Amino acid sequence: MKKINAQPFEFGFDLAHTALVIIDMQRDFIEPGGFGETLGNDVSLLEAIVPACQAVLLAWRQAGGLVVHTREAHRPDLSDCPPAKRNRGNPSLRIGDAGPMGRILVAGEPGNQIIPALAPVAGELVIDKPGKGAFYATGLHEMLQARGITHLVFMGVTTEVCVQTSMREANDRGYDGLLLTDCTESYFPHFKAATVEMIHAQGAIVGWTATSAHLLAAL
Repeated sequence: MKKINAQPFEFGFDLAHTALVIIDMQRDFIEPGGFGETLGNDVSLLEAIVPACQAVLLAWRQAGGLVVHTREAHRPDLSDCPPAKRNRGNPSLRIGDAGPMGRILVAGEPGNQIIPALAPVAGELVIDKPGKGAFYATGLHEMLQARGITHLVFMGVTTEVCVQTSMREANDRGYDGLLLTDCTESYFPHFKAATVEMIHAQGAIVGWTATSAHLLAAL
């Protein structure tokens, strides 16, 4: 059992029963010219966490831990994208529209791929999710159960949307979850700060938080 100095108290995990879950580190969210930037966001905020995420991913692979990558992705016919999601707000481009890197958030398009720096390798799980949470309509829970996974370490984007949703889904399914605070980011820094506080509040009501340095030291 490895132990990490975390908030609100120590996080313990057995590597054989723990997965690293990397949420939506996709070109459309991270790179200039992608969907995130067309919404008026500063993508450099998200891009800044890539080196820390790389360090964790490399160490986790070397330790032999299970890795799960998620992509927010819809079918080409958008049959899994309800109007309540596609028609929200007044963006210049909507899900399914053609953007600088192909159709926005459509499976198989260039912008929908995970950034090269964190690209999956053979043996790692890649989950295409039509919603914000990693467990909705994906079969992820069953995949993790089949592998004996009980604990999850999270990183990725954005903190307050897909990362937090996935952590809450995981908590409801009985997993212990840890968020690496320097390996997650938001287009709105104050949203990230509030989310981190919410996650570990009231005795880890959603999960634990820690820096990647603490995890790397444990590995």
